[in-house]
Amino acid sequence: MHLKSLTLRGFKSFASATTLRFEPGITCVVGPNGSGKSNVVDALSWVMGEQGAKSLRGGKMEDVIFAGTTGRPPLGRAEVSLTIDNSDGALPIEYAEVTITRIMFRNGGSEYQINGDTCRLLDIQELLSDSGIGREMHVIVGQGQLDSVLHADPTGRRAFIEEAAGVLKHRKRKEKALRKLDAMQANLARVQDLTDELRRQLKPLGRQAAVARRAAVIQADLRDARLRLLADDLVTLREALRAEIADEAALKQRKEAAEAELRAAQQREAALEEQVRQLAPRLRDAQQTWYELSQLAERVRGTISLADARVKSATSAPGEERRGRDPEDMEREAARIREQEAELEAALEAASRALDDTVAHRAELERELAMEERRLKDAARAIADRREGLARLQGQVNAARGRAGSARAEIDRLASARDEARQRAAAAQEEYEALRAEVDGLDAGDAELADRHEAAKRELAEAETAHRAAREALTAAERERAATAARHDALALGLRRKDGTGALLGAADRLTGLLGPAAEILTVTPGFE
Repeated sequence: MHLKSLTLRGFKSFASATTLRFEPGITCVVGPNGSGKSNVVDALSWVMGEQGAKSLRGGKMEDVIFAGTTGRPPLGRAEVSLTIDNSDGALPIEYAEVTITRIMFRNGGSEYQINGDTCRLLDIQELLSDSGIGREMHVIVGQGQLDSVLHADPTGRRAFIEEAAGVLKHRKRKEKALRKLDAMQANLARVQDLTDELRRQLKPLGRQAAVARRAAVIQADLRDARLRLLADDLVTLREALRAEIADEAALKQRKEAAEAELRAAQQREAALEEQVRQLAPRLRDAQQTWYELSQLAERVRGTISLADARVKSATSAPGEERRGRDPEDMEREAARIREQEAELEAALEAASRALDDTVAHRAELERELAMEERRLKDAARAIADRREGLARLQGQVNAARGRAGSARAEIDRLASARDEARQRAAAAQEEYEALRAEVDGLDAGDAELADRHEAAKRELAEAETAHRAAREALTAAERERAATAARHDALALGLRRKDGTGALLGAADRLTGLLGPAAEILTVTPGFE
């Protein structure tokens, strides 16, 4: 694995697209001061995920974008692409060539790409961590950092050695696995608490669901019973309404007949009154005639009495009679008077009969008039009674219609209550089924979490094994480093000596008895270097 090329566009002093190709064998980049050598190193660090602006020799991350010059305006983005030769498979990716790209916008947004595909910063860090060139690796030593490396304390040197030995990667994986394990333990605890709580709530919810189902059945039975009662009442009311409507029609017919009879009686009464008005003059004439005839009869009776007296007088004194008037004349006069009397009696009898007939006819008319008046009053009373009965029946019809409307409203209300009860029962059933499914899912989740917990345990054990192996390698490396450092110090000390030791060692081929430096002869027990 080696770096093939580095392309910069808008990064610090590289306003235009600039590509640096690193062929095998290239080990350095040279140039005069201010030519951008340090910017190339910053670009390498930045494209591999560096997040600290100070590490890039800037105040804020937007400072990496080309700020412009007197002859060129500033740019709005910085882009760096690093191409790595992965023909040896050092990077855990199925590509022989890997291009990592990072883009920074002036508004603070950023993008990461691997071979042109958008990715996360974490994906780049994980890709490079196994190769030893990650952001946190000490493969890039900036200006001023060399002294800190040389004068690092034991802890710092240990970090360098662990990084070089590849232990840091396993330590981070171990820490990540431990964090996942702790989070999983917390999730398991929460899941267990939730499972216990749901199981605790499931029993009363089951009872409530059973009660709800029973209540729904009871409500359905009650609703059906009420509906049946209302249906029976409605049928009864409809029959009563039909009967009352029929009675109302009959009463209307009877009312019309009575009104017709009343009109006929009124017409007859008017006719009788007209007859009475027509007979009134005749009655007055008959009464006048009767009165006159009565007077005439009185005169006739007076004349008869006078005639009788005269007859008696004539009988008792014939001589005087004969001297006074002729008897034949008197006979004729008596006969004439008798005829007049007979005529008057006949006329009086006829007038009396006419008067009796007129009085009887008037009495008959008065009786008929009284009867018609009684019939008229009876008809009016019957009409009033029928009107009252009709009003009463109309009130009953209105009351029946009101009861029918109330029954319809009650039916609608009961239907709404039935629908609401069904909805509540369905909701309770759904909640019960959801809780049952959730509990079943939690039970299945417990098994899955247990499997994941065991897998995490195995991963942790593998990480601990790798950590122990890395520690052993670190110990060996530290021992080797100590030996190397001791030899280095001895050599440096030998080079700095001015007592002729170097000259003696240099003339060892000409002198006898020289065995060499004591450091090459001595053997140090491992662990006491």
